Amino acid sequence: MTAAEALAAGLDTPTLCELAGLPRNADTRDIRDAFEQALSETGIELPERGVARRHALRQLAARPVDGDIAPADLATGDWWETEAETVEERAFVSLIPRCGCCIGYTRGLDRRTWEAGIRTAALALTSSAPGGPGC
Repeated sequence: MTAAEALAAGLDTPTLCELAGLPRNADTRDIRDAFEQALSETGIELPERGVARRHALRQLAARPVDGDIAPADLATGDWWETEAETVEERAFVSLIPRCGCCIGYTRGLDRRTWEAGIRTAALALTSSAPGGPGC
């Protein structure tokens, strides 16, 4: 989706077009290679992993705020391992469990209380000043 959005915004390179056409289940190495090549073709420097991860965390926080994702669906991936740097990032990350079934067990909260907390933390993160370049 990011490649398609970049094309719509006016960036246009052969590899970016190729990347936009890759299916969601494409090999992650192919996606990564095409992504790095597309950045190179556009003159954009690849951000360091920590900065990219924090930017992605901010985008993830916007999804429950916008209603694009249920709070329980945040429990996918390894977001709970993110090295958060700001108070808002730490508050949001601290509420993300390792899996959806662990919400009550690991957080000691009922589901409704947890969902309200995650939405509040997500709103605080998306409303705060960006913690790094590009966020």
